[in-house]
Amino acid sequence: MATPLVIVVVLAVVAGVGAYLYTNAKDKSGGVSVSQNASATASVASFTSADAGTCLTWDASSGAVSGFEQTDCAGEHRFEVSSREDLATYPNSEFGASAPMPDLTRQAQLREELCLAPTLAYLGGTFDQLGKYSVASILPPQAAWDQGDRTLLCGVQATDENGAVIATIGKAATQDQSRVFDPGTCVSIDASSATHKVDCAQAHQMETTQIVDLTTVFPQGTPSIDDQDNYLRGVCTQAARDYLGGDDPLYYSTLQPFWSTIQANSWTGGSHSVNCSLVFANPDNSFAVLTGSAKGGLTINGAPPASRPERSPIVNPDALSATAAAPAPAAQ
Repeated sequence: MATPLVIVVVLAVVAGVGAYLYTNAKDKSGGVSVSQNASATASVASFTSADAGTCLTWDASSGAVSGFEQTDCAGEHRFEVSSREDLATYPNSEFGASAPMPDLTRQAQLREELCLAPTLAYLGGTFDQLGKYSVASILPPQAAWDQGDRTLLCGVQATDENGAVIATIGKAATQDQSRVFDPGTCVSIDASSATHKVDCAQAHQMETTQIVDLTTVFPQGTPSIDDQDNYLRGVCTQAARDYLGGDDPLYYSTLQPFWSTIQANSWTGGSHSVNCSLVFANPDNSFAVLTGSAKGGLTINGAPPASRPERSPIVNPDALSATAAAPAPAAQ
């Protein structure tokens, strides 16, 4: 059961901080600031008792954040504390008694200066910079700051592809950190190779068919890209058949099975799952623009799938070969 923090607070993300957190997903760093209610005491006391190893959560379902509290890391939470820093001990007078709260640029610098190293140490080196977790920080409420509280909580939080904080279960160091999409999700790829979940009616390049946990196949160490390809070729081809309802629907869709692979540094960092997807390869091996779902209403580069000649039934479906259409975009 969640336990309230020492001081009852109403969490409200400051507009500027929220913008930083939600619009700078690629920076992989976020910040949360909380607004304290009028019942806070005038004495200098920390806005929270949270320390390394504890987890925090809040409710943002209505757009206004509320219910900021400490909770069991085994349950849903939005932030895992890796260290507790006191800005009052910073080696200059920058955060003295009359100092204003640091702006967004300074907050980002403080995360790099004060949070990155202790967070990596806390996670035991298990951190994939391309995965779903990011190093983040939480400052005290404005009222607590004005009263002299200079607590800075460092930690990790999971974010979606747009940088929005999402709830997770369990300690980060024990979780698969892969950024993957549920089967049936349509995914667009931007100019920087970042992937984004979109409605299938919108332009996209991939439609996911399966999530594959590679630790069940490669439990001993990091698999090579070739080993992953050799395994995923068959798995993702079968996933495409299953997703569309057989060999013929896959054949007539004109789409090709596709899969991502995991680089060695991401594997050791804690990412072990990949997506199987459906794509269409242009003649230059780039991804075609898809609209609609492969299960119905599909267009490829603005046109319905090209007609294909009838074929004889495949006696051995496993002989159906599939190759990756193009290099996998880097996970973001």
